[in-house]
Amino acid sequence: MGIALRRALFPILRATFLTTAVASFITGCASGPDYHAPALPQTAAGPFVSKSDHTDTAHSLPSEWWKLYDDPILNNLVLEALSANTDLRVALANLERAQAVYKEAQSGLLPSTNVSGGAGYGRDQTTWTGAGQAPTQWSYSGGLNVSYELDLFGRVRRDIEAAQADTDAVAADYDAAKVIVVAATTRAYIDACAYGESINVAHLSVELARHSLDLISNQAHAGAASNLDVERAGVTLAQAEASLPPLQSQRDTALFELAALMGRTPSQVPVSARDCTRAPEIAGVLPVGDGTALLRRRPDVRQAERQLAGDTARIGVAVADLYPRVSLGASGNYLRNDYLTGNRTWSFSVGPLISWSFPNMMVARSHLAQAKAQTAASLAHFDGTVLNALKESEQALSAYRAAIQQRESLVDARNRAENAFRLAQQQYRVGSISYLDVIVAQKNLIETKSQVAAADQQVGSARVSVFKALGGGWEQGSIQ
Repeated sequence: MGIALRRALFPILRATFLTTAVASFITGCASGPDYHAPALPQTAAGPFVSKSDHTDTAHSLPSEWWKLYDDPILNNLVLEALSANTDLRVALANLERAQAVYKEAQSGLLPSTNVSGGAGYGRDQTTWTGAGQAPTQWSYSGGLNVSYELDLFGRVRRDIEAAQADTDAVAADYDAAKVIVVAATTRAYIDACAYGESINVAHLSVELARHSLDLISNQAHAGAASNLDVERAGVTLAQAEASLPPLQSQRDTALFELAALMGRTPSQVPVSARDCTRAPEIAGVLPVGDGTALLRRRPDVRQAERQLAGDTARIGVAVADLYPRVSLGASGNYLRNDYLTGNRTWSFSVGPLISWSFPNMMVARSHLAQAKAQTAASLAHFDGTVLNALKESEQALSAYRAAIQQRESLVDARNRAENAFRLAQQQYRVGSISYLDVIVAQKNLIETKSQVAAADQQVGSARVSVFKALGGGWEQGSIQ
């Protein structure tokens, strides 16, 4: 019996052995093109075009760039936003899903199994040979099927490669979300502080205008000034007071934005940010590095590169679908009937299984054409992302330089306005000029003070735009 069984199994085992041997020889090859990272523009490696005395191209932006402000309040706000922001929670969930898909793809390298079992109770009249009805009986069955795809043409490996690249791309999206959240949190905090400072400046301007109105009103009662001078002073006071509501609204907008970024409701605005009346500054120049450091940091560039890698691998999956899939399979089944003595049945099989959509290859070739077109689109998207990263960085650096230059000019204008107002008061006291000249000098002083405060906010916002454009934080190694 054993000899007969071995003779029966020999052809199957021989075929299985030959198939395995061929698989071992071919498995080292994978279908489709091997991925190579695309070349970057040579001019991207040089220094930025928009250089200034306020930036340092010799040193790259540090990962935790917000700590350059040396503001403990800002540090705490950023940490809370990173842990509670709803957009980051969504991005993290997407990353976890991508990791699960990658593990699912890896399972293609392992054998698949299927176990079945069942029990039945009743009469089986078809197998009963006696008189009358068949007796009631129990019957049992069980089975085990095992199959393993040999991956002769690298379909499974390319699928795993694509899933790995997709996971890396989603991880880069997660890093990009972090950059956006940190930049938005920093901007909202700086805006809230800057608007708080502008409100203080506006209050001082109101006090100055009110003092002038009181002074000229007293002089008018004494006959030393006209009612026209009083009305002009009143106009200046009303204009100064009118500047307060918009500033308070802008400050509230920044605070509500900050609360949302931190996962809080508007009623839970951080007290530390609400009480801030001076925006934090950075000591020294701004470290920006060069184009090479930029492209290494930007998560969107990394995401586009990983997407291209995944789509390239999917070409291999489509190519492999042009060829047959070969699997090694084995199955065993058992059936037992308790009523019939010796009624037990065993069955088993082992051997290669071939699946091939032939001769109709139109679907497979269409999938291959789609994969190639998608890869070409991903390459164009990568090139566009690189150019966009360079463009955004240059734009941010140019705007930052312009904001600083504007502020410097406005500070000079404010200083001159202070001197002009002081001289106007002195000359009015000795009667050499009219009070209209004092009113004009006072308006210029109030306007330039307000403009300097607004320029401070613009410089702070432009600086954050530079940080965001440079992709500070969560950079990884060079493009793989």
